[in-house]
Amino acid sequence: MSETTNALGAFLRARRELVTPEQAGIPEVGVRRVPGLRREEVAMLAGISADYYLRLERGRDRNPSVQVLESIARVLQLDDDHVAHLLTLVAEPHRPRRRRPRRETPPPGALKLLHSLIQPAFIEDRYFDILASNDLARALSPRLDAGGNQMRDLFLDPSEQALHPEWKQVTECFIANLRQAVGTDTDDPRFIELTGELSLASPRFRQLWARHEVRSQRGTPIRLNHPQVGELTLNRERLSIAGAESLMLVVYHPDAGSGDAEKLALLASAGLPARSAPAGLPASSSETAANRQPVAEGTLAKQCAPGMPT
Repeated sequence: MSETTNALGAFLRARRELVTPEQAGIPEVGVRRVPGLRREEVAMLAGISADYYLRLERGRDRNPSVQVLESIARVLQLDDDHVAHLLTLVAEPHRPRRRRPRRETPPPGALKLLHSLIQPAFIEDRYFDILASNDLARALSPRLDAGGNQMRDLFLDPSEQALHPEWKQVTECFIANLRQAVGTDTDDPRFIELTGELSLASPRFRQLWARHEVRSQRGTPIRLNHPQVGELTLNRERLSIAGAESLMLVVYHPDAGSGDAEKLALLASAGLPARSAPAGLPASSSETAANRQPVAEGTLAKQCAPGMPT
């Protein structure tokens, strides 16, 4: 049974394998064929039968009580984000999901706001697709342009990776954010396309995806290593867009009066050559992937790295 058809079992198994007997407070007995806790050990510590826990992992029982799930979550040492995700994986009768469009369109008001901002800003969807951006965002990185995907750039582009001194932590955050954003909507075509491509092309993605980490995105400072102005730290805020539930307006802003503010002002004053846009679209909101320049790509945020302030 696949992860898509047995999401609860896949999550429990992945998280079980990350908890050692020592962490769970039990002796390590005998030869262990798999990492982490055995199924019967989880069942014992959660106060349920081993047979019942086996049925949960194998997808034979998809309606455990909240009390059972909370007991298992305690044993697996899940934090609030992981517990919330676990509770969404329980099968419940529901009406069929509304199929999402291939690519959502930002509301006109959000686009007007985006292009009025004096800070770098862009609009992203839950898959980290860039739907629109302003000039200063593209001054930070030409990759922050309509049609790009931050996740793909981060995992598959060596120059993008080199611009992140804490690349490993950043990749952990992006994957945990994606799982949290998608939830149980794992049959969405865009989700299948993106995770399939990255699973085939990136060993790092495969490794992290198997861990089933879940974490919500939070505003946080990000470090950038820009090829023109050097290192700078900007605050990254994500703002919900009314009328577009899965779209976010992302804004980078420096601390007032800081050296980072001076560097950002330098980028803004330097300006960029105007780029032509297809008919009917503003010049600041579109450019095909084929025309994007492969430089200055290090602008993805450390959205949830452990220890980062919120």
